[in-house]
Amino acid sequence: MTQNKAIHFILITVVIDAIGIGLIMPVMPSLLLDLGGSTLANAAIWGGILSTVFAAMQFLFGPLVGNLSDRFGRRKILLVSMTVMAIDYVIMGLAHALWLLFLARVLGGITAANHSTAGAVIADVSKPEEKAANFGLMGAAFGIGFILGPMLGGLMAEFGPRAPFYLAAVMAGANAVFGYFVLPETVTDKNRRAFEWRRALPHGAFRSVAAIPGQGRMMIVLFFQEIAFVVYPVVWAFYTIGKFGWEPWLVGVSLGAFGVMMAISQGLLIRLAIPRLGEYGTALLGLSMEMLAFVGIAFAPSTWVIFALLPISALGMLAGPAMQGIMSRAVPDDAQGELQGVVSSVRAMASIIAPLVMTGLFSWFTREGAALYFPGAPFIASAFLILIALWIFRGWRRDVF
Repeated sequence: MTQNKAIHFILITVVIDAIGIGLIMPVMPSLLLDLGGSTLANAAIWGGILSTVFAAMQFLFGPLVGNLSDRFGRRKILLVSMTVMAIDYVIMGLAHALWLLFLARVLGGITAANHSTAGAVIADVSKPEEKAANFGLMGAAFGIGFILGPMLGGLMAEFGPRAPFYLAAVMAGANAVFGYFVLPETVTDKNRRAFEWRRALPHGAFRSVAAIPGQGRMMIVLFFQEIAFVVYPVVWAFYTIGKFGWEPWLVGVSLGAFGVMMAISQGLLIRLAIPRLGEYGTALLGLSMEMLAFVGIAFAPSTWVIFALLPISALGMLAGPAMQGIMSRAVPDDAQGELQGVVSSVRAMASIIAPLVMTGLFSWFTREGAALYFPGAPFIASAFLILIALWIFRGWRRDVF
């Protein structure tokens, strides 16, 4: 009963998180233009700065939050983070200057524990052989949220660029209240671990996890994959507007379609792939499809090609749950929160670098007077990064066996 209640609530939470992210993506360019981004290229740069600030806070505080959840429980951490998330969205909706958006991203990044702590809950209640598939359910839930979020964001944009932020705040706040009454605690005396400051700081947490055979290589692969993946949230709206002249509603529809493909891939296909290919083979397949999708998107000549490539792009999402399953199985039960905190920091570290690089590439190749107008440049960079990740990942078995 505790397992089912925990999994069901986590899936609902991930859906709401994804809806919140998707709600604001279609309108972020418009809001940044309103607050001082004089051109689309300048607005893209500001979008990258805000994403980087958010990620920097996650990197610094992710291991701390993960270790706190190993000691004091997942429930408290999740409830606090959901409450602060609601406040964060309100501040963004009310912001009248770029510095307020900056402040909101700092606050949100410090307490952005939802996804990593949710992953620790899934690890707590899953049998070893179920971990990858249940992490896939989290990915599917995120995909469902992405179906609804961008579409709602596109519709709410008709009431102004700030309306989606208020709706996201209401949903996050309502989920916090709901969680207070239904979320069980999954940390017990059997998997509780004493808090240690040396493991709560990024350096100590990374060293602790990397000491397990194969985990260091997996973190490097995850780092490169995350840098590549960030091209979607930080560049997609700018790319499709700049290259094809899309309206916000069409940006929302495309992201919603991607969410459908992601939900099918991580909720269903991963349960078919892992028994046949294993976690290692499934991750290899996902990374290969991800690289192919990036190249295709970069050179897509028209809108219909973008939509045709979405299923291939979603197949790339098989890699994440498979790698999470590999990592979670290798870590003791009393360090699952620490692992998820480290994973959060690895992703955050990538997200510190990626937004500035990706938006910088987009701005450079779309600026007035550019020697080569090529909005797809960030996607080519992502394809190259996945190629590096594939090369590193192929050596994982040598580290473990």
